[in-house]
Amino acid sequence: MSTHEHYYVPAQSGWPIVGAIGLFLIAFGAGHYVAQIDTYGHGGWGIYVLLAGIATILYMITGWFRTVINESMTGLYSSQMDRSFRQGMSWFIFSEVMFFGAFFGALFFIRMFSVPWLGGEFHLTSTHEFLWPNFVAEWPLTKTPKGDTTQAMPWHGLPLYNTIILLTSSVTLHFAHVALEKGKRSALKAWLAATILLGLGFLYLQAHEYIHAYTELGLTLESGVYGNTFFMLTGFHGMHVTIGTIFLITLFFRILKGHFTPDQHFAFQAGSWYWHFVDVVWLCLFVFVYVL
Repeated sequence: MSTHEHYYVPAQSGWPIVGAIGLFLIAFGAGHYVAQIDTYGHGGWGIYVLLAGIATILYMITGWFRTVINESMTGLYSSQMDRSFRQGMSWFIFSEVMFFGAFFGALFFIRMFSVPWLGGEFHLTSTHEFLWPNFVAEWPLTKTPKGDTTQAMPWHGLPLYNTIILLTSSVTLHFAHVALEKGKRSALKAWLAATILLGLGFLYLQAHEYIHAYTELGLTLESGVYGNTFFMLTGFHGMHVTIGTIFLITLFFRILKGHFTPDQHFAFQAGSWYWHFVDVVWLCLFVFVYVL
């Protein structure tokens, strides 16, 4: 006689709609923030809507994490539920690959096709008269449509330091995972804490990089297609590092409370998958945005 494994079906949750509202506020606020900067020279009320959206997302993450943690610790989950979580996290990371793939595709198309076309390559007539004086079909485009001159962000300095930081963080997180599987709780806490500090260090240096770009290089969101693609790619990656760091901090506090065992720790594994994915994306950014 076959036995059926218990499978927990959670009750209806309001967290998805809270997250949807937060994302809407972020998109709406960010759009108006940029538009108001272009029109009035300041962000106006758009910045407040953007901050409200960010606060809503943080509230959603906190509440949803708490719900899932309580369900897990009360023994509601089975091995089938664990497989469902693995499949869900795998598809989520795949969707993130497609997300960044679209942006890298846009960067590739601009560099390899749009700019050369505008310069008259591929047997097309030059379109200089439709652009700006002294247009040069090269990448990065350091002259904006307004006639302002900007500078490209070099690969050395802060970008190189951040690359070393993220690569190191992948190593420390791997050691933390190994320590968890071997039941070495002290080593687990130390390696995970080191990973969190490295993540915070990355965000700190990226903020300095943005300040340097705006104040010294003249590289802003208004710096034509180069400035747009630079801040779009690095900004979205910075957002993912922020989410990943919050994820790791949550795992750290769970470990302090005695959660996870060498055999049952998928939440930690999911955080590890996400962090390694973020590191791989940064390596692609470093090569295609900064170096090439």
